[in-house]
Amino acid sequence: MNTDLALWKVVINLPESLKKELLNYAEYLRKKYPNNQQSTEKMETFKGYGSWADKIIMSDDFDEPLEDLAEYISIIDN
Repeated sequence: MNTDLALWKVVINLPESLKKELLNYAEYLRKKYPNNQQSTEKMETFKGYGSWADKIIMSDDFDEPLEDLAEYISIIDN
């Protein structure tokens, strides 16, 4: 089922007051995203988890204790 049909099935059964509220929200979205074709394409390009793989590099000493916290670490160790 496509989005238009699913939306229509929900809207058709709403009371008139909620239809007006939904219309107001749809108009708000249209103003917020005036070029809706581009904004829709941007939302659909989400590649999911792992999409930043090989783009973020962590240093080799990432898990090493920080020198700035040495005083606190010595208190914890004692």
